[in-house]
Amino acid sequence: MPIQHAAIFDLDGVLTDTAELHYQSWQELMDQLGIPFDRQVNESLRGLSRPESLEVILGSRSADFSDAWKQDILRRKNENYIERVRRMTPADLLPGVENLLRALRERGVGVAVASSSRNTGLVLERLGIRPLLDVVVDGNDVPKSKPDPGVFLEAARRLALPPARCVVIEDAAAGVEGAQRAGMRVVGVGPAERVGKADLVRKRVAEVGIEDLLGLFDEGTA
Repeated sequence: MPIQHAAIFDLDGVLTDTAELHYQSWQELMDQLGIPFDRQVNESLRGLSRPESLEVILGSRSADFSDAWKQDILRRKNENYIERVRRMTPADLLPGVENLLRALRERGVGVAVASSSRNTGLVLERLGIRPLLDVVVDGNDVPKSKPDPGVFLEAARRLALPPARCVVIEDAAAGVEGAQRAGMRVVGVGPAERVGKADLVRKRVAEVGIEDLLGLFDEGTA
């Protein structure tokens, strides 16, 4: 039977807490360069691509770094991050994620991941959940990062579903905006000040129930 609805998950901060790995990787590099960096700055990077993140971190000092130097920083940061990712295991899935993915599949709901990260495939492999996913779209497939809706629209296209039959689970303001621009309903995971524009807000993924998602499907296709 063809899939009638789908849940599209962001990766970082929704399925696993790679945000901490990104923080550690950026922190190590910025300490070497003498650039101020802390968790508050790291929080502002949610949903941004790697080059966009670097510009935010460098701020007014961006002009001090040549394009070639910036590319070297981005390369080193990614290598640092991948080293940390390779140490991940299924135990790094956030609480409630696997149960929710399995419940969706049991109800015949399509499951996708849509992330701006170019390392999505490696992370999913380490987490061991690729067999539970129908579609994966990442930064290698769609060049523009969120809030551009492209990554969500591409996931819907691969699922052979109209956007109105998809619900997105996101933890970043940029992701919430991108999903809404794609014409999809959104569950925001995190504090209201960050994801309060979503159709439904939950503090953590473990609080997102299968009935929450099915209810949004019903509302979106009534």
